[in-house]
Formats: sequence, C-alpha cells, structure tokens
Amino acid sequence: MVLFDDYLVENHITELQQISTKLVDQFLLSRPRSRPRSYNHLRCTLGRFFAHLVNQEVLEHNPVQSPPRRSRYQRTPFIFDTADAGRLLAVAKALPDKGGTVDRGRTYHALFAVLYGLGLRVGEACRLHIEDIDFERQLLVIRETKFYKSRLVPFGPKLEALLAEHLRRKRARCANGLSLNQPLFSLRGGRPISPGTASQTFHHLIPHLHLTIPPGASPPRLHDLRHSFAVGALTRWYRLGIDPQARLLTLATFLGHVDVNSTAIYLETTPTLLDQANRRFEAFATATLTGGPRS
Repeated sequence: MVLFDDYLVENHITELQQISTKLVDQFLLSRPRSRPRSYNHLRCTLGRFFAHLVNQEVLEHNPVQSPPRRSRYQRTPFIFDTADAGRLLAVAKALPDKGGTVDRGRTYHALFAVLYGLGLRVGEACRLHIEDIDFERQLLVIRETKFYKSRLVPFGPKLEALLAEHLRRKRARCANGLSLNQPLFSLRGGRPISPGTASQTFHHLIPHLHLTIPPGASPPRLHDLRHSFAVGALTRWYRLGIDPQARLLTLATFLGHVDVNSTAIYLETTPTLLDQANRRFEAFATATLTGGPRS
C-alpha cells in the first residue's frame, strides 16, 4: 500500500472519491511486474483494501475491476488415483502426536480426505470453522476465498460420516464444549492448522507412499489433491457416458473458478483419462460409420 500511496501523492490525489478504476489500472500498469503472479499479488492487495472500505461504507464501489493476468501452467502435477489417495490417508491416520498436539493422525486424515474428496484449496480447508458445516443440507460453506468469493460445496455420505466422527472426537476432547466459530482442523491451543504446516506434513508422508511418478510429472505437492479431484471428476463422466464439455461449467463452479478456462488448467492428461476419451471417440466413430446411435 506504500507504493500506491506514493502514486497518489505523485498524482495529487487527496480524496478517496478521486480514486477511479482508470487510476488504479494506470497504477498497476506503472509497476514493473513482468510475472503474472507478481502482478496479481499487487492487484489482490489493492482489491482487498478497497473491499474493506466498501464493507465499511467508506466507498460505494471497489475501483479494482481489472481481471487477473493468466499464465501458462508450467508444472505437470502428480495425479493421485484412488489407491494412491487411500495410502496417503492411511499413513496420515497413523501419525503420532508430538509437541503437544492432540489427535494429530486423525485430524490430518480428515483434512486430506476433504482436500481430495472435494477439491478445496488448502487455505480454504484450513480456514474452515465448525459453523461452516451444514449437515442438514450436506454442504460446506467456503467463505471469502480467492477473489473475495464465497460458495457452497456439497459433500456425500462418506465425507458426512467422516466429518461427523471428526467433530465427535473434538467434542470428547473439549471439556467446555465446542463453539461454532472454532477451527474445524486444529492440533493445539485451538489454533487452525496453517497451510504451510499441512504442506510440510504432506511432504513428510510422501516417501512412505512409494509412489510411481510418471515421466515428466513433478514430485507430489499438497495442491495436487485438487488437480486429482478435477481429473477424477472428468474420468467418472467419461465412464458414465456424460459429455464432459456439458459439465465443465459445473466443475468450474464447484472449484470456485471465475470461468472454465481456469478449470481447464487442472484437467491434466492421465493414462486413465486418455483411455476413457479414446473409448468415447471409438464409440462415436463406430456409430457414425454404421449409422447407429451416438453416445
């Protein structure tokens, strides 16, 4: 914000009402931010500041309106299949308590299951509170996430049972009962697990999984569970004979993306996915040549 304040002084801007979308765009373009990630960080910082002013009714609207810059995703993620994910959850559940942590193994088991089963961003899962679980409607409420959006994420009976058991164990450890604003995933002192700590624990577990990393793929990262969810959804649609293109907007909404172009980044090619796509094409080609029905 110091950079923006200096820019306002240089341009003789003395009142908030003088800050327009054009002025903000000019400031962003004036900074030497060649990398999209660096530009987007600066844009996001400004956007959050003005969003706060709007919430406080100091301003009527947020002047940060420019879209984030897109960059080509260079890294090829590791895609966890169900067997890989099962081994991850098993070794996570076996983690011992240490340094004053309580129920460390089962907590990470629940956290990683939510990441793999719902495709949440790591920060979204770590920021969840107990009040964000709606068991009646089988929904998670993801609040004020990337680009200031909130969304509802449905979960099925298996995750419902896992979350209910997780809360039961938390209640059993808390003599004074649980409050709704407590973090869903915490290990000590009621503090939420940080994304950095979750990532470190994930990397600690990876050597115990004995994974076979395909040629060209990068070593597994925690964010790859989100990629795996997206690829898994596409693969299931192929198997069920559902047109993936017709469901891509649904997947984008589920993942919290602004548009389907963001979702396309996650749809990495895997042997299973290629096999399903080939089968769909062969069925289409056969129907076309024989004049039969097309799937």
